[in-house]
Amino acid sequence: MLGDREGRLGAADRAARIAEIRPVSARVGARNQLLVKVTMEDGTFGWGESGMSSRENSVAATIDHFASFLVGQDSRRIGRIWQECYRGQYFEGGRVLTSALSAIDIALHDALGKRLGVPVYQLLGGRHRDVVPSFASTMANTIEGQVADARKLVDAGWDCIRTYPGSFDGNEVFDPRSSLAATAKELIAVREEIGPDIHLGIDLHHRFSVPEVAYLCDLLPAGTLNFLEEPIRCESPETYHALQKMTTIPLAIGEEFASKWQAAPYLEQGLTQYMRMDVCNVGGFTEAMKIAGWSERFYVDLMPHNPLGPICTAATVHLGAAVPNFSWAETRQSPVESLGFHDPEIFPTQIELSGAVYKVPDTPGLGVEVNEAAIANQTVTHLEGPHLRRPDGSVTNW
Repeated sequence: MLGDREGRLGAADRAARIAEIRPVSARVGARNQLLVKVTMEDGTFGWGESGMSSRENSVAATIDHFASFLVGQDSRRIGRIWQECYRGQYFEGGRVLTSALSAIDIALHDALGKRLGVPVYQLLGGRHRDVVPSFASTMANTIEGQVADARKLVDAGWDCIRTYPGSFDGNEVFDPRSSLAATAKELIAVREEIGPDIHLGIDLHHRFSVPEVAYLCDLLPAGTLNFLEEPIRCESPETYHALQKMTTIPLAIGEEFASKWQAAPYLEQGLTQYMRMDVCNVGGFTEAMKIAGWSERFYVDLMPHNPLGPICTAATVHLGAAVPNFSWAETRQSPVESLGFHDPEIFPTQIELSGAVYKVPDTPGLGVEVNEAAIANQTVTHLEGPHLRRPDGSVTNW
């Protein structure tokens, strides 16, 4: 009897071993997406997605490197695999490494959910909610357009809306200082249109300095904004201390984070009121759940970054279902955006947006299917993000 049992366990172990890890580049709508397919010895497979847009080749090379020592390992030992990928070289971490690790980690969770016949959120402790709320973004570049977008979103059911800074000159020139007055006018007009009951934020995309952000805040009547997202770069937490002394508007920080260690000072020093981590960049579910627990300890809700495709969206939804401290997930599928990131020809099965919420699925794994034939017929070319300059010719942040 014991020998039979050991034989059965041995067969199960062999079936779960990783047979292949393959990065897959696809052009989906306005951007490229870097997907990862992890296949096991018995044919079970899972899909993941990297979050590092426009640097897909660098991430794909890292995925191939990880595959060189992961093939043959037990795919169910996800936490151990995470540690080996992260600690298996002298220079740990960095966004290229963690975005590659994120994609593999998400794919392993997808595969294990399929193997066990349960949704991924069951692997993370079970679901807390039946739907995951989302926030949507206005995309117009005029005051009238911003107001019209905001009204359309509110009428469609959104209770949280985000805008972007005003005064862009295409995708080439951006003057942070001269944009402030126009941005303030847009925000005031949007707030007047939507009233006090809707949450309103702005994504400053780390394009500004502390005095520029402080001046923008001074231009706004009290109560205009519910959050400032990524106003300055995240490398220096001390700089956020300076900014906090100049404004009372809550901060939403975290989409640049590549580890729990980067998140630590922002939580422990009270530098963010919304955690904006990206499950496809921060280290997948394994790392995201640790940051979520840490955030709960400081009464900080998650507000995940989600600018990519259906796999990233599904991972965000499963994460959002599995934690108690959650506000909104980012969506790029609203009526005022037509980016094509969730192309149904490439992703015939995906988690659908229902009004302003994502319904938490009960299908095994992530609940996303990929049409590999559609991807195989593509020619994927490199896409580069805008390289913005100021009017004087110097470089500024995108």
